[in-house]
Order: sequence, then C-alpha cells, then structure tokens
Amino acid sequence: MIRGGDMFPSAISRKKLAKPNTYKPYGGTMSTTPKPVANNEQPANLPPPVQVMNIVSGAFLAQAAYVAAKIGVADILADGPRTAEFIAVATQTNEDAIYRVLRALSASGVFTETEGRTFANTPASETLRTDHPESTRYMTIWMGEPEHWKVYCGMIESVKTGNPAWDSVHGEPVFRTLFETDQPLGDIFNKAMTSFSNVTIPAIIDAYDFSSAGTVADIAGGYGHLLGAVLKANPGVKGVLFELPHVLEGAPEMMESYGVADRVEYVAGSFTESIPVAADIYFMKHIIHDWYDDKNETILRNIRENMTDDAKLLILDAILPDGNEPHFGKVLDLEMLVSPGGKERTAKEFEALLERSGLKLTRIIETKSLVGIVEAVKA
Repeated sequence: MIRGGDMFPSAISRKKLAKPNTYKPYGGTMSTTPKPVANNEQPANLPPPVQVMNIVSGAFLAQAAYVAAKIGVADILADGPRTAEFIAVATQTNEDAIYRVLRALSASGVFTETEGRTFANTPASETLRTDHPESTRYMTIWMGEPEHWKVYCGMIESVKTGNPAWDSVHGEPVFRTLFETDQPLGDIFNKAMTSFSNVTIPAIIDAYDFSSAGTVADIAGGYGHLLGAVLKANPGVKGVLFELPHVLEGAPEMMESYGVADRVEYVAGSFTESIPVAADIYFMKHIIHDWYDDKNETILRNIRENMTDDAKLLILDAILPDGNEPHFGKVLDLEMLVSPGGKERTAKEFEALLERSGLKLTRIIETKSLVGIVEAVKA
C-alpha cells in the first residue's frame, strides 16, 4: 500500500530526519528509474503452464528478496564481493540456506554469483542498500513482513465481499494498525513510503512547472516532503501544508531541512470535513487511491469549495492504461484492494470522479516514475 504525501506522510513517526544520502555506488553508475511495468510480462514462446508457474512462484522470490533486505545483504556487499560463508557469519544465518536464497535471487538478476559461492551486487541489488538514493530496501521489507504478507491470504475474502482483507485479518483498519496498534510495523511502513517518495518526488518536479504559482498547497501531505521539494525548486513560490494536527507537529523540521521554513503556512484539519486553504495549485500525492469514490468525492468537493476559477488541482497517483497493457499500477491496485480498500484508476475513471465532484480534467502528464499527474480545474 502506498499512501499520502510522504507516501504516508500522515504516518511518519516523530523521529529525527534521516541524514542526507551518503551512497557511493560500487562500480558502474547510478541507475535511472524506468517507466514502471507489471512483472507479469512473459516471453511469448514459453508454454502456457510455464507462464503460469512463473507468476505463482513469484511468491518464493518475493520472500527471498525480503530475507536479503531484512538481514542487509546488499549493505554487506557494498565494498565488494563476499562469500556465502562471510555473509552467513555477518548476518548470523545458516551458510547453506543463505547461499540458496542468494542463488535464486542471482538467477533473477538481483545479486550475481561468481566462483567459489561468492556473491556481488548488481544494479538491481544495489537498490536494496540502505543508503541508495533510490533505495528499495524498506519497501521490500514492508511487503514481506508477516503481518503484511498474511493479508494476501485473505484476498479471496476481498474478492467475495469487496472489503479490505486487512480488516478481517487484523480485526481493525490498516491505518489504525500502522499508526496506533503496531508501532514497529508502522515504522517500517514509514521508511518504505519515504524511500519511495525519494524516487517519485524528483520525477514530479521534473514533469510539472510550479514556478507560475504564487502559492501551492499540499493536501494531506504529512510532514511536507513533496511541498519542501517543490518550494526548494521554486524560490518564488509560497506553500501551505494541510494535515491533521498531530502530524503537523513534525513538519517544521522537514521544512527546515529543505531551507524553506519561512515560506510555509500550516493549516490543521481533516480533509473529510473542510479544507480552508487558498492556493493557485493544490496537490495530493497518493491520497485518492486509498479510498473509494464516495469518500474521494467529499475530499475533492472540499478542495473545490476554496478554489478560484484559475486554480489547479493535481492528483498524483498511478494512472492505469486500458486493456492488457502492462503497468505496475495494475499490480499495486491489488494492494489497494486488500489493505486500505481503495483502488488505482484509469484516466476515464479519474475523469468521471472529477466530474462528479464538480471538477474538470484538463490534462494528464506522465512522469519518469509510477506516479502520473492528473490536472483539473473547477467545472
């Protein structure tokens, strides 16, 4: 599940902000982020049963990647290749078992095996390093944690009822679990969402021109990770961060880290009640996909109420292509199904949602990340 400004902005725990990245690639250059696609593309010449088995056995590799991320294998290999014996000692694991896990991952391009049961990082496994600027380590851990993983065993219930399996598996909604009941799991989730933002935010800023706005407003933006980045890139723009009161307590430190604290106003409230914010551009990152249409219509109408005729609203979410075209958002949509109970949407679905909310879709902008930009104005 991916939510909120900092991916789960409203969720980030009140801890000291992470220090700037000190990542230094081991050999080669930093990878770029390709346009995301689903992982279900199969070579056309594979027999149909093999195609199916490749998909269902993906669960094995997902857990193998979780293990490697959890025990920090990529960090251990940051300075160069290491033997399975060395890795086992460093991670306090069984040598033969960790060898088999890394062998399977290496066959898929995550790590590479050389002579003497020795392993090294690849461009893919480099992203499992904690200090990588596009780190996938905590996202991989979040996806594989038992409390999250077992929710997928309840997908059949979600299919039968349309309700998120998380609620029945854990006896409460996902956000209550993450932000109230299970703090360790919530901390992992927060780190995962923050690292994901480190990839998507530069792509958003690169794709959209905010410079003409006098004021921009980040709605449900958590500590304001995106807002801070937008303001830093646009020195002449002021910002408003709208969030729940307890979340805003941690925002000033984030704004200080971006050097934009003097240009930010904080407004506390709940987006389902009212959004008393005036701005030229409003944006919401990974908010709309968390909810079904009825709640989203309430949120969007609350924003519309304070929009001028010239103001713009940006919805920053995955935009699903029609038909059978692969896109990672179609897989992420299953996470929305079983966890928060929301959904990813096509351009037509966004257009219909906006129309019901008194808004009009003006254009859709692709970025070099999973996130697309849906721009709208008052109808």
